[in-house]
Amino acid sequence: MASWHRREADGALTLAIHAQPGAKKTEIAGLHGEALKVRVAAPALEDRANEALIAFLAERFEVPKRNVTLLSGHKSREKRFAVSGSRVDPETLN
Repeated sequence: MASWHRREADGALTLAIHAQPGAKKTEIAGLHGEALKVRVAAPALEDRANEALIAFLAERFEVPKRNVTLLSGHKSREKRFAVSGSRVDPETLN
């Protein structure tokens, strides 16, 4: 990716996220290379951090959680998500 986000032909967004689990609160912490760094309050156990990221991204992009899909990085800090149905400009998030 040339940037941390890309709008696909079908209108969905593909996001590159660098997750930092175990933080005090879930929040955007700027950029980490070519990924958006997100501090996640949930621990990286039993998929809790991934679930927290999905909920956080759904809220920020104003879509239901079912519209946020983890594409890759299930066990990694470097993740890719797809967000469908959002009209929120990703550049307004960081």
